This record gives sequence, structure tokens and C-alpha cells, in this order.
Amino acid sequence: MPGVVYILSAATGLACAFLLWRSWRTARARLLFWSALCFFGLAIDNILLYCDLILFPETHMYNAPSIAGLISVSLLLFGLVWDGT
Repeated sequence: MPGVVYILSAATGLACAFLLWRSWRTARARLLFWSALCFFGLAIDNILLYCDLILFPETHMYNAPSIAGLISVSLLLFGLVWDGT
């Protein structure tokens, strides 16, 4: 059951990233761009978590999902700070 949650979370993140990217292409608002990158990174985070816990339980990718999540949230934070100035 946890595997389904990880896959659905990754699919939701990819859908949000796609919709934000499509909106960014028409509006060219910088915050849409950074938000799309953040959601894409969060989808990668969920995919790595699925691979770590469900597909390959014997190998441990300890920091890979956490690093992907940290990078994606950092991108959004950078975009918020850069847009706020």
C-alpha cells in the first residue's frame, strides 16, 4: 500500500509541474518557473523513495530522496526571494 501512495504522489507532482510549466510558457512569470521546478523535484523525490523502499529494499539510498527534496524546496525558496526583490 505505501508503494501506491509514492506513485500517486509522484504522478501528482509531475502533473502539477506540467501545468505550472505550461502556464509559465504563456505568462512568463518567474514564480511559475520556480514552482514548476520545485514540483518536478518533489516528484523525483517520491520516485527515489519508491525505488529505495519498494523496488530495491536490499540497497539503501539513504540521502538521495532527502537531497532531491532539499534541492527542490531550495529552488522554490530561491525563486520566492528573487521574485520578492
